[in-house]
Amino acid sequence: MGKAPVSVKILCVSDTEMPQLHNAVNLRRQYHDVEMIISCGDMSPNYLDFISSIIGAPLYYVRGNHDEIYDKEPPGGIDLHGQVVQYGGLTMAGLEGCIRYNRGQIQYSQAQMHGKVLGMAPAVFWNRWARQRRIDLFVTHSPARDIHDGKDVAHRGFAGFLNFMKWFRPRYMLHGHVHTWDRRKTVRTQYESTCVLNINPFTVLELNPL
Repeated sequence: MGKAPVSVKILCVSDTEMPQLHNAVNLRRQYHDVEMIISCGDMSPNYLDFISSIIGAPLYYVRGNHDEIYDKEPPGGIDLHGQVVQYGGLTMAGLEGCIRYNRGQIQYSQAQMHGKVLGMAPAVFWNRWARQRRIDLFVTHSPARDIHDGKDVAHRGFAGFLNFMKWFRPRYMLHGHVHTWDRRKTVRTQYESTCVLNINPFTVLELNPL
């Protein structure tokens, strides 16, 4: 019999810098076995670079609506926006930003995000055909419409993300943008074949490559 797949431990961060993740000793002690870091946006490049360098794990990210500084000072990692990327036996895809609520650069209308979801179809389907792989992690900043999103305009989710999950069937969708200081908030929801997680401000996820 073949060996069981080895799980990949992922540190996911978003929106809020946490004191314990600014501490090098704590990072080495608590997260020494982390193999990948994923940022769902609104994170200082210096914060992400610090975590990645101390743990010694690669960074994958999407930009949040407050990450305009990345144009001049990007973090040292791979931007997942509009891409299908593989690492450690896992396949990731990402879409940045949030709903348009002012003139911010990294904001999109519902129609624009629908277009970006459609635009990812060739890469997703090629990956499924050529590599026989589904998407393991769909990484976004914004939530999907009516799943963990807010009632205010700035925190409404994208309907296009519901289509992404229906059409492409990722195992997980990871998002931030909506703060979870109120622990009564739902942060884990099953939608179709996808487990949707609000990882804000940080979450450790262990995932077996299929």
